[in-house]
Amino acid sequence: MKGIFESLRKTRNAIFGQIVNLLGAGDINAETWEDLEALLIQGDVGVETSLTLVERLRKRASSEGIYRAVDLQKVLREELYALLPEPKPLNLDYPLAVILIVGVNGSGKTTSIGKLTAYFKRAGRKVVLAAADTFRAAAMDQLVIWGQRVGVPVITGPEGGDPSSVAYDAIQHAQAHKADMVIVDTAGRLHTQHNLMAELEKIQRVIAKRVAWAPHETFLVLDANTGQNGLAQAQQFLNAVKVSGIILAKLDGSAKGGMVLSIGHQLGLPVRFVGTGEHVEDLALFDRQAFVAGLLGKGV
Repeated sequence: MKGIFESLRKTRNAIFGQIVNLLGAGDINAETWEDLEALLIQGDVGVETSLTLVERLRKRASSEGIYRAVDLQKVLREELYALLPEPKPLNLDYPLAVILIVGVNGSGKTTSIGKLTAYFKRAGRKVVLAAADTFRAAAMDQLVIWGQRVGVPVITGPEGGDPSSVAYDAIQHAQAHKADMVIVDTAGRLHTQHNLMAELEKIQRVIAKRVAWAPHETFLVLDANTGQNGLAQAQQFLNAVKVSGIILAKLDGSAKGGMVLSIGHQLGLPVRFVGTGEHVEDLALFDRQAFVAGLLGKGV
């Protein structure tokens, strides 16, 4: 099973290794700040977050009397860490916990659900999957295959049927068979399709009527390769539903891991899980320290 550090190799080698080299020797000068800002933006940290980060570093360098570039490395690590929201414990301590999964087509949503199911099953949870992406028969079939692979039941409905009914049926099945977790897949919504966003709100209402305070977690799956486009996606979903955290898929295949910093800083959303490889067990619970170490290297 790959960890977060290993999955950030491409991001580290592409940009953040250059940042470490930039802060490796000599005194800090105006060019240092300009180069650092440019590298952060290239590293998909985003313009707003990059400017904020550099300004924080400049203020600390001034107030703490830091003149050598190498001494800025520790401060950079601390400030990167501070950009990431401190994750609270997952809100899943219920007799029946319900997780809603949202995300656009191609984000790795169904695969992430399979990995998430395996993760919770290893933790001793009895999981039921709801294939509420009824717009595509292939999506339901794919989830059924994942259910068979990890050994959990998958509740489906007719193609083109009401997704809310599938979610409702899955909860009924879970309650009848003494399961303690339902994970609900939803259609791969483009964030511009307002009618589908309205349907997502309906699913939430139906779930809440059946299980108190459900869904207890709503995870947005983002493809790490989308970079700053992922920030725009996240903002659109936040406008429609109460997203509680991010599952960042395909991090191991991306050089754009810096997007996590802008999501944390600008949206205040914690990353909950990270896809670290192609195997079913390659899903890691997000760890801020491991993430920053993965960006800068363990020696910084």
